[in-house]
Amino acid sequence: MRIAAVDLISNTCFPLLAADELGLFKAEGLDVEIALLPSLLGTQALRDGSVDLMAAGSVYDILTEFPGWQGAKIVVALSQGTPWLLVVRADLAARRGDINAVRGLRLTAAEGPDEVLKQMLIGAGLKPGRDLEIVELPGARGRDVSFGVFAARALQAGQVDGFWANAMGAETAVNSGAGKILIDVRRGDDPGEVRHFTFAAVATTDRYLECNAASVEGAVRAIVKAQRMLRANPALAQRIGQGKFPAEAAALITRTIERDVAFYDPVITEASVVNINNFAQAIGHLPGPVPYEQVVDVRCRQWWA
Repeated sequence: MRIAAVDLISNTCFPLLAADELGLFKAEGLDVEIALLPSLLGTQALRDGSVDLMAAGSVYDILTEFPGWQGAKIVVALSQGTPWLLVVRADLAARRGDINAVRGLRLTAAEGPDEVLKQMLIGAGLKPGRDLEIVELPGARGRDVSFGVFAARALQAGQVDGFWANAMGAETAVNSGAGKILIDVRRGDDPGEVRHFTFAAVATTDRYLECNAASVEGAVRAIVKAQRMLRANPALAQRIGQGKFPAEAAALITRTIERDVAFYDPVITEASVVNINNFAQAIGHLPGPVPYEQVVDVRCRQWWA
């Protein structure tokens, strides 16, 4: 089984990495290979069959290759809520939650997550291109790039004034002294309901499900076990990080995961599907409402409990 992960040095896909490092996939009889593919490349790979499952940091990315949710299903949530934070220069005179502090700044975000950033800014009355810039970092779309850590280094080098990325990127920037957290949407800093726009999840194709339902169910069980183990003992993150991350990132991951374990819940509710579909409609990715059963493989629900 080949699984695409949108980011490997990340808290977002961490339950997937934990299931692999802790031997939980093997315990289910699965031989798993995890490949780093930025979100839009991952959805393309899922579409063409070069990967079997995709760990998406934002589930609406799936719609870029599967319009109207035709041909793909979400099978388990990796974490609940929009997983990105807005980090700015540490020397910026701004208090936590004050999104207006980004006026005049140069921000960066990965392709896909940038859609949520733009909507959050617009909701706060800020227009990208007029009130601030959103720029692309050279090299950020590389196949081997973990965007959060990449953006944190760019902030430290003075290439940008801030970035929108996962908590691992935020932790890297804060630990270096280069950055501070301005907006953490899952913890209530967001204007509007940005925290409900998306979540991280694993998806596969209807074609793969038809022929490999038992393998998909085994993968779901392994991920749910990993989530439970992390919630019970967040210190496991250090062992997993040492097996999966470069040394610098491995040293930071434990405290990042300790803060995030409450979000490691596999359940995909009907309300969360309504929310992501509403957001997808707002950005033009979906023409109208889609039933829950068309988005989620309901057979997997028994393994979430």
